[in-house]
Amino acid sequence: MKGTIHNRDNFLDQIAKQLGRERKTTLEEPKWKYNPQDEVLKGASVDELVDVLKVQCSKIHTELIMSTKSTLSEDLEKKIKEFGNGPIITWKDERFEQYGLHPLLKEKLPEEQEEVFEWNPDLGKDNIINAEQANIGIIISEITLAESGTVVLYSGPNRGRAISFLPTHSIVIVPKSTIVPRMTQAARLIREKVKNGEQVPSAINFITGPSNSADIELNLIVGVHGPVKAVYILVEDI
Repeated sequence: MKGTIHNRDNFLDQIAKQLGRERKTTLEEPKWKYNPQDEVLKGASVDELVDVLKVQCSKIHTELIMSTKSTLSEDLEKKIKEFGNGPIITWKDERFEQYGLHPLLKEKLPEEQEEVFEWNPDLGKDNIINAEQANIGIIISEITLAESGTVVLYSGPNRGRAISFLPTHSIVIVPKSTIVPRMTQAARLIREKVKNGEQVPSAINFITGPSNSADIELNLIVGVHGPVKAVYILVEDI
């Protein structure tokens, strides 16, 4: 339910008066003389960005698997078995079907007695329990930052945030088309959605590899408060 703001105009008028100027009712986007944030990896091709991502993944303790739409199901199954199989939890996302993963996730693995849960908003807190008990969480990156090896996740009713941090292992499917140089371009893409009136999720998560901490005597510890291991499977979709 939308709330009501009382005495807003009087309040803002009073602030402007105390500042000794007229109250501004419109704002103009600032135009900066220098924009160094746009110079990093400027003009890099998608393949060059993939090379940058490969190097960064080696630094953030994240395996990067190169795949295609035709081999994705096979590559995913192989990594699932390496991680010790289920329980598995995934988003309820039509892209799993588009990438040809339904035969694996909805048929083959269940037939092999592997537990595969799909996030269901109708189940409420049961989703959280399934995520806590899951060995593997499988999600899809919306935007991927080559410079930092960061995946951007849009949360929603069918895309629970818990899948990215509660299971022991995290597998992120990274469409090649989602790769951008860095945070600068990701923020711009999100801002454009807002300007265009598109629905933007209330929670947008930027995740870089497995959980880690260097708080104790500056010693890096991987797998502290989230996935112990993370894998990105980059899919050639362009």
